[in-house]
Amino acid sequence: MKRKFFIVAAAIFSSTAQAQTADSIVKSLNEVVVTPTKFSKKVSETGKVVSVITKAQLERSAGKDLAQLLNEQAGIVISGAGSNPGKDKAVYLRGALGKYTVVLLDGIPVTDPSGVGGAFDLRLLPIDMIERVEILKGSQSTLYGSDAIAGVINIITKKSGNKPVAGYGTASYGSFNTFKGNAGVAGSTKAIDYNIGYTHFTTDGISEANDKTGTGNFDKDGFKQNSFNANISIKASDKLKISPFARFSDFKGNTDADAFTDGTELYNTKAFNAGLTSQYQLPHGAVTLLYGYTKSDHSYISEFFTSEGRGRLHNAELFFHNDLGKYVQLLAGVNMQKLKMLDTTAVTKDPSVTITSPYLSLFLKNLGGFALQVGGRYNSHSKYGSNFTYTFNPSYLIDKNTKLFFNYETGFKAPTLYDLYGQYGSNPGLKPEKSRNIEAGVQASFADNKIELRVAAFDRKIKDAIVYGPSFTVINRDQQHDKGFEVEPTFFINKHITIRAAYSFVTGQITTSNGVKDTVFNNLVRRPKHNLNVNIGWQATKSLFVSTNIRNWGKRTDWFYDPITFERSDVELKAFAVWDIYAEYTFLKGQLKIFADAKNITGSKYFEVYGYSTMGFNMNAGVHFKL
Repeated sequence: MKRKFFIVAAAIFSSTAQAQTADSIVKSLNEVVVTPTKFSKKVSETGKVVSVITKAQLERSAGKDLAQLLNEQAGIVISGAGSNPGKDKAVYLRGALGKYTVVLLDGIPVTDPSGVGGAFDLRLLPIDMIERVEILKGSQSTLYGSDAIAGVINIITKKSGNKPVAGYGTASYGSFNTFKGNAGVAGSTKAIDYNIGYTHFTTDGISEANDKTGTGNFDKDGFKQNSFNANISIKASDKLKISPFARFSDFKGNTDADAFTDGTELYNTKAFNAGLTSQYQLPHGAVTLLYGYTKSDHSYISEFFTSEGRGRLHNAELFFHNDLGKYVQLLAGVNMQKLKMLDTTAVTKDPSVTITSPYLSLFLKNLGGFALQVGGRYNSHSKYGSNFTYTFNPSYLIDKNTKLFFNYETGFKAPTLYDLYGQYGSNPGLKPEKSRNIEAGVQASFADNKIELRVAAFDRKIKDAIVYGPSFTVINRDQQHDKGFEVEPTFFINKHITIRAAYSFVTGQITTSNGVKDTVFNNLVRRPKHNLNVNIGWQATKSLFVSTNIRNWGKRTDWFYDPITFERSDVELKAFAVWDIYAEYTFLKGQLKIFADAKNITGSKYFEVYGYSTMGFNMNAGVHFKL
């Protein structure tokens, strides 16, 4: 397998004459990010490991969805990204389950308190509404509270246009009778910025379950989605900006009964998210107020049972950052969350919890290349009492081209309301999960900035990990231990060609004590130890851009449950490689663009989840316009 893996890598690097990928996006030390500190800061001034999907990359991903785009990033595996469009998308950041990654929309957490694990559903947010994505790796519980044990994905939505009134839209059609249409209006004036958009997506899809009978009698499982997004920023004064927002997404579709088993099951999810952000500028800092309300309703209907979930989340946060002279910055804030699951059949009727969390961080900078972030957070949970998390992040910049960094971080995750009180497999006696994460690495530029490289290694332990035990009831295990590393080189061959690569290695095991002897076994189901992605982009002419992407996953283990006995067995999923090509041509000074996106052009056959189909060769083409 390793021989095959490196042959694929070598073949990609030898093909630089073909094309390059997703523009000249790199993790430059001078890039300004927000997520690692909650306010604008250069990458060179923070020891956090942050990756950015830029506006340019998003604009060249019109044929993808959010799961497929995240799947190309170092350290991230999205199980289901290459499956039927309506199939659930499971996020594994550095090998951790999706419940350990916090998803933010414009800095505000979104989650579904009624869902298993509480993870945000990536299907809810069309890529057309996104301006930028910042991916922050490592435990971030000190800044972002419970659940942020593996990291944070901050999705920053589109906010404004470049003139008072501007229209835009996209229309595309492709394989499986797939259509996507997007239209919106955006603008910017002295008093207001705004962006309002609507997206419709529909597809006949493929059979979600793999038809190993070879009869071809399995029906297709379609998917339909409608989404609306509105952002408005009111410039109340030179110092004060108030930005209300509202978002709605509804999707529904068909699914199958089980692995290798056709069915007529139906699902429907609706999510409403609204609130505001407000910021008042100070001479050397700012005061920021965030509020978000998330309403999630979902249902699953089969011939055997009907499952419904309704979750509500209120999130309010007030924080202040300020420069305390040339070398010191201060961040102080408080976050309040109320999570509620509306379910009269739960163990506790309509259960809810509240979490109140004050936090404080200090930043040292400009100390001869040395920078330091230290901070702590006090979590007051209405069920579990108090918990304290902290972070220690030094970094050192050598000659402005090389950054060394080290992070020691602790984390905290309370059981979800579904874990505690849900209809199936819940356990009110669960304990919170606690973690510690260590990471270290280097980020550097070479050869007159023609080569950039980041190497990061991590070691993460989670105590009292919540997993499914006997009779499918959730229980606390003793310890989950994951470790690995990432290598991310970027090569600027010339001003037209860029090569961006990402290799990740991750392994994990769980340790369980029965009071006599500890038992240790590997358990990173569906997550490859080896994961390689190479993206080559070529700006062939001023108007023509072409990119190619090859993604290679190593072999993995999955679990298969016998449909009659329900006994579990381990199955091995073979390694696979998928090759995609994208091309676009712009007209009228960028006002009009036609594009084509071909995925899995070799028709590679593989499983992401055992017994469920993945898409063979498929493509779509379309047009994007700006008015």
